[in-house]
Amino acid sequence: MRDRDAIRRQAGVLKALSNESRLLIVHRLGEGDCTAGELTELVGSDQSTVSKHLAVLRLHGIVSDRRDGNRVVYSLRTPCVLDFFACTGRVIRELKA
Repeated sequence: MRDRDAIRRQAGVLKALSNESRLLIVHRLGEGDCTAGELTELVGSDQSTVSKHLAVLRLHGIVSDRRDGNRVVYSLRTPCVLDFFACTGRVIRELKA
C-alpha cells in the first residue's frame, strides 16, 4: 500500500487540476510558454482570478514562472501532466462506447 502522505499529495495535485480554468491554462502551457496577460485573455476572467489559479498550479508544482522585463512568463513545469489528459480522454471515450 502507498504511503498515506504520498496519496494526500496526489489528491492535492488532482484538486489543483479539477478546475476548468486551470485545465485551460495547463493545456495552453502544453503548447509552450505564455505570459500572464495571454493566459488572462484565454481564460476570460480578470487578472486577479487568473493569478489565483496560477498560484494553485505553482503550489502543486505543475507550472513555474519567470520574469521577462515587466512580464511574467509561465511554463509547464511537469509536462507529464499532459499524459493524465490523454488518460481522461480515453476514459471519456470509453463512457460513450
